[in-house]
Amino acid sequence: MFTGIVAAVGRIERCEPLGTTGMRLVVEAGALGLDDVAIGDSIAIQGACMTVVAIEGSRLSFDVSAESLARTVGLAQPGEVNLEKSLRLADRLGGHLVSGHVDGLGEVRRFEAVGESWLLLVRAPVGLGRYLAYKGSITVNGVSLTVNRVDDSPAGTDFAINLIPHTIAVTTLKHLKPSVTVNLEIDLIARYCERLLTASERASASVANSAA
Repeated sequence: MFTGIVAAVGRIERCEPLGTTGMRLVVEAGALGLDDVAIGDSIAIQGACMTVVAIEGSRLSFDVSAESLARTVGLAQPGEVNLEKSLRLADRLGGHLVSGHVDGLGEVRRFEAVGESWLLLVRAPVGLGRYLAYKGSITVNGVSLTVNRVDDSPAGTDFAINLIPHTIAVTTLKHLKPSVTVNLEIDLIARYCERLLTASERASASVANSAA
């Protein structure tokens, strides 16, 4: 589990083929403290939970499967990445509960300065729109953010976010621009709420089908 509060901006230095379809990433951890990081630990990279397989100085290595590469962006080429160590039970929950499992890919529609802040407008896939709510939480490239506006359309759901200068300064979101694809993770609580609210409907349908 994570919180979506980026601890450091690192950099993917090398992407090495792993088997026939996977990839090994070598990441320079930057300012991420590694004193308490061990092989087997989980680190969120651009919002995707990955397992440390090797440590060499300030560099961490991760093995990424073809499935993960197909469902995420920002892991298949060198470049800056948001990093966060997994949450400990005694840690403060500064963002929101984040699993590190990317639910879908969004498209940046607008990214522009508005006064001292920045407006970020992202289009989420149709299937994720129902999880987005005004003042709810969303994770974009591993960053916990608050939704300020939601607009549904047949093409998807556009949601707007206000980014303060600090967030721009300490994350990779500063590099976004229109048409860029981003990793999205919906609010974990919203996912469970949907499951609970629709459980009775599924049970009733199952009983009806059995009777028929």
